[in-house]
Amino acid sequence: MFGIDARTARVVWTAALVIAGLYGVFLMRTTLLVMLIAVLFSYLVYPLFALAQRRIAGRIPRTPLLCLVYLVVMALAVVVVGLFGNQVAEQATALLQQLPTLLDPTTLEKRLPLPGLLEPMRARVAGVLRELLEGGSAQAMPFVRNVGTGLMHLAGNLIYLVVVPILSFLMILQAPVIDDLLVTMRNRRTGPFWTDVLHGLNGVLSSYVRALALLSLATLVAYGLVLQLMGVPFALLLAGMAAVLEVIPVLGPLVAAASIVGVALFSGYEHVGWVIAFIGAYRVIQDYMLNPYLMSEGVDVPPILVVFGLLAGEELAGVSGIFLSVPFIAAVRMVAVQVRQHRAKLTTPAAPTVVVATAPAPAPATPPPPAPPTTG
Repeated sequence: MFGIDARTARVVWTAALVIAGLYGVFLMRTTLLVMLIAVLFSYLVYPLFALAQRRIAGRIPRTPLLCLVYLVVMALAVVVVGLFGNQVAEQATALLQQLPTLLDPTTLEKRLPLPGLLEPMRARVAGVLRELLEGGSAQAMPFVRNVGTGLMHLAGNLIYLVVVPILSFLMILQAPVIDDLLVTMRNRRTGPFWTDVLHGLNGVLSSYVRALALLSLATLVAYGLVLQLMGVPFALLLAGMAAVLEVIPVLGPLVAAASIVGVALFSGYEHVGWVIAFIGAYRVIQDYMLNPYLMSEGVDVPPILVVFGLLAGEELAGVSGIFLSVPFIAAVRMVAVQVRQHRAKLTTPAAPTVVVATAPAPAPATPPPPAPPTTG
């Protein structure tokens, strides 16, 4: 009547809804980020809760048992912070105070520890390091400033330290309801596809989070013990930094290794070569043995996508984008795999039913009639 095409109107209406939804997500980005962090935290706690359920075998109700598990986790966190928090804070304060002196280019040549073979080249090596230091600091300062601002913003919202465990507690408590919902959804027409997608996301995120937790713990223990035994300055602080950076694939371990070697080198530590050898050996074990074993359940992401995701995540969401870029890429990859598998199922023709004809059973043989009696 008014010259409006119905199909065009539906397309415009759908596009408007999508734009409105994206704008709503942008407005709620902080809340959604807190929810996502709570989901990741619940993946860390749920294995302990499942283990407790198997050991208790129904002797304690679900809710009190979950409360007990959370109390144990919080108690362990408080103990760890109480044992090592003061030492890490003292080392961080000392490093910040000594940082201008350590990075002073004028005294670098005198403080630089070099082996005997490189001693005649001290001035040249010091000049190269001075140029790298002066040029790299100017290029790295914007990135460091953005990361520092993001960390300060997260540290200022200490309420999230209380909200995240509460949300994860409620998520684990409602896990049976979610399972029942998935069973009901599977009976619908498109239910199998979405059920497989949700199960795949659950598997990818759970294996990814648990693998990162174990990798970070292994890095913290190995770096802390070895660097402390080798007498490297600020050993606990550097080990904690390396454990935190372990959650950023590819770039995180490189930054941690460069930071450890740089702090040891500029502090005048005499055995930098042994530090480099230890880091190289540990990375071989971590990257080629432990990491593939823990990341074997569909979390493998090509390194080029990892680097792209890290850079794009930093541009889009700062520190939060850096930490969440890799699980997001892994989830998108898993959804693409599920779509390809379901399309293959739909396009594969069903095998024809073969009906085998059977010959009729032969009629039972009738005995011949008896011969008539003969008379003689």
